[in-house]
Amino acid sequence: MSTDVVEEQFGGTGTGVEAEVTDSDTAGPKPWDPERIRVTTKNFSLRNILDMIDSEDLELAPDFQRNRVWKSRQKSRLIESLLLQIPLPAFYFAEDADGMLRVVDGLQRLSTIHSFARESAFMLSDLEYLKDREGMTFSALDPSLQRRLHNTQIVAHVIDPTTPDEVKYDIFKRINTGGEPLNGMEVRHCMSKTRGRAFLKRCVGRDEFYRATNGALENHIRMHDREAALRFVAFRLLDTTDQYEEFGSLERLLDWAAGVLDDPKQVSDRELDEILREFAAAMDNAHLVFGAHAFRKWPEGDDRLYPINRALFESWAFALSEYPLASVGSHAETIAKLARSKMTLNRRYIESISSSTSDWRRVRERFAVPREILERTIK
Repeated sequence: MSTDVVEEQFGGTGTGVEAEVTDSDTAGPKPWDPERIRVTTKNFSLRNILDMIDSEDLELAPDFQRNRVWKSRQKSRLIESLLLQIPLPAFYFAEDADGMLRVVDGLQRLSTIHSFARESAFMLSDLEYLKDREGMTFSALDPSLQRRLHNTQIVAHVIDPTTPDEVKYDIFKRINTGGEPLNGMEVRHCMSKTRGRAFLKRCVGRDEFYRATNGALENHIRMHDREAALRFVAFRLLDTTDQYEEFGSLERLLDWAAGVLDDPKQVSDRELDEILREFAAAMDNAHLVFGAHAFRKWPEGDDRLYPINRALFESWAFALSEYPLASVGSHAETIAKLARSKMTLNRRYIESISSSTSDWRRVRERFAVPREILERTIK
């Protein structure tokens, strides 16, 4: 197997996850009519926005890890811009049928403004023009500056609830007003309801998940921890893996699965508990078989610890979830040996976990191999 494994980078730092080429954008025509896009532009005062956040009428998507990227200097310069009455770029909100708004683009900016104006979470520092305000919290500012911040008008593009979800996802994937564009999982997290987000958080909060991934995905800055769990769930919700072909791409499958998780009419609480049990069992089995190399490429003769491979995660986790720990444990060495052989000599399998991973033929291949190994080994 070629060892040209490329680790995904974010902010100049490796994320611990192998870069994935899915070719999702070439998976065929979009299944929606652009005429169905409904976007309205509204003006809000920051006082109004802050009140909406406090009353939970405007949701900032809890646990969104990208907010951690902002440094104190960036936060202070944003507040300084507001105090200098410099207009902010437009925000993007999504409205649901109940009138609830969710922030998809502008999370970092609104989180910063709220933490300063309502939580006194930081003091101004490293300002460029308002040097005499350095070291101040919101309450220490002159009343005139407090009013100026509260009265600042922002522009928000609001996606109407009648816009189909797949259209919303596509709109937000194209947004890039704050630097690094949102990836698919970050968009899903922002768009999902509390139920789905909470379930994925339960999955990745398990000790079994931490051990199986060797801590590489803990509180992942690009939400690849939640994506890994969602990929397992998505294939678990299909009748068969062959059904994947109907979706045409991983992105569409994951969008569908996120919506299903949010709906108790489609997946009951009892079934969620069963899926969580299977997920935890899969993590235990993976760690038992592969140790620190679980869900990573591990060709014969090469014991380097490669980044997490998401294609390996979904396929091996799915296959291992169907077997009890005792059965897997007694054959762990043989299973690992056969898997390493496939990663070394089987070109089709190597391709299925390395490139065009969204293609249905490669999905079928990478799910078939673990299943065949386990069926052959565990009688």
